[in-house]
Amino acid sequence: MTQTDSITGYHAHIYFDAATVDQARSLCQQAAQRFSVEMGRVHEKNVGPHPMWSCQLAATPDQFAQLLPWLALNRNGLVVFAHPETGDALADHRDHGIWLGTGLELDLSIFG
Repeated sequence: MTQTDSITGYHAHIYFDAATVDQARSLCQQAAQRFSVEMGRVHEKNVGPHPMWSCQLAATPDQFAQLLPWLALNRNGLVVFAHPETGDALADHRDHGIWLGTGLELDLSIFG
């Protein structure tokens, strides 16, 4: 078994604020259509460990391999936090995260 066999999927969280909510919604909708990834709600409040408003894109490993480079080129200044889904939420967020743009501090206390 390779190290990545435990990855069942990925989440990409697109961060935004009141000034960029429409930009983020459009980016997420484009990604959902282009890559057939699942788009979560556009949260205009902080949710979970996330330090800003966000929208989640859920992807399979194969989808993520296409999604991440596209987000890198099309995020237009938005910060993106992506992480694998391995069943260990703390490690996934703390140790295995990928940042596009300036990394922000997550509230990891929610993971106990």
